[in-house]
Amino acid sequence: MTITTGAPPPTHHTPVALARGFLTGGVVGTSLAALVVGGIIENAPLFATGLVLPAVYGLLFFLAGTPRRAREAAVVPRTALAVIESLKAVGGESSDIPVRFELTVAPDDRPAYRVEITQDINLVDLPDYRPRGVLVVQYPPDRPWRVRIVKRPTPEWEDRAASARLDSVLGTARVAAPPEGCAFGFVVLLGLLLGAAAVVLLFHADLFDRDDTAKSPSAARPSVDSTSSTTVVSSASGTVALGLGQSFLDKGELDRALGSLTKGGDTRQAVTVVVQERLLSVVFSPTGTQPPGLDPRALPYDRFPALVEEATTTLGVRSPRTWQITADRLTGSLIIRVVVTGPEGTASLEANGQGKVVRLAPAR
Repeated sequence: MTITTGAPPPTHHTPVALARGFLTGGVVGTSLAALVVGGIIENAPLFATGLVLPAVYGLLFFLAGTPRRAREAAVVPRTALAVIESLKAVGGESSDIPVRFELTVAPDDRPAYRVEITQDINLVDLPDYRPRGVLVVQYPPDRPWRVRIVKRPTPEWEDRAASARLDSVLGTARVAAPPEGCAFGFVVLLGLLLGAAAVVLLFHADLFDRDDTAKSPSAARPSVDSTSSTTVVSSASGTVALGLGQSFLDKGELDRALGSLTKGGDTRQAVTVVVQERLLSVVFSPTGTQPPGLDPRALPYDRFPALVEEATTTLGVRSPRTWQITADRLTGSLIIRVVVTGPEGTASLEANGQGKVVRLAPAR
């Protein structure tokens, strides 16, 4: 039999599809921006939102599509004959391999058309499919491109396929799923950009204040003041290095150095404060955490010279080479530890928060 050809009716995007694309792009943009911004500003709820939002949207999208899927499942598929124009295995390592078919479908109630499908075929059954072979297929009447090969047709259709002779149709009669097109891609991109922009605008104060702090002149490059000291401050630590001929045991030197690290009334707690001959280092407590900290401004700096003097003269290190003072509260109470090294070994002493010596460890 000869089948007349005809092109399928054109399909268009509906406003619902465009709105769905815009919403999907907005969710993707919002989620990605929430993850990035939340990580940068250390905002745990925002970061969690970036993880949860796609899952919630996916669930709602699935539930919203349930009625549509139910309607589609209720539609009785049409059965028709089709002739294989070409076929090609496109991969697979199991017993069922995907095969791409080029078919001419010949419905009883509409013009014949061409369609390209991919369907898994068992290796044992693959020799039964050959060019110009006639098959029995089914497809939804409203989506003729969703053609599926019926592997076990009814006896009636099996007899029709065995006796039918179908002519090919031109490639211009091809039917395919509606393309997304430029409009759909544009609304998805627009939603993505607007979602990301909304997150950035909502948290721009935290984001850019943090960025300014990280890139401020004092953090980006050393500053040299009139006392020939070099100060470097970041969100996590601060250091002050003195020039040659200076010492942090000089009167008022520690107070000036600490002031340069706490400009603007910085009241952050410190994890440790380390003082050496010409180097002061402060490690600040991380934002949002509660480790045992100390106020670096409340240390008894006026007692530091006396503690170093006692450690270098009474603990058996006659020729001290280096000394270091470390203050922390890792054990709960404030401990000021002075360590001295020399040819005789290492000696140390510990003092409390008032600078009173509570423990000695002579050189050994």
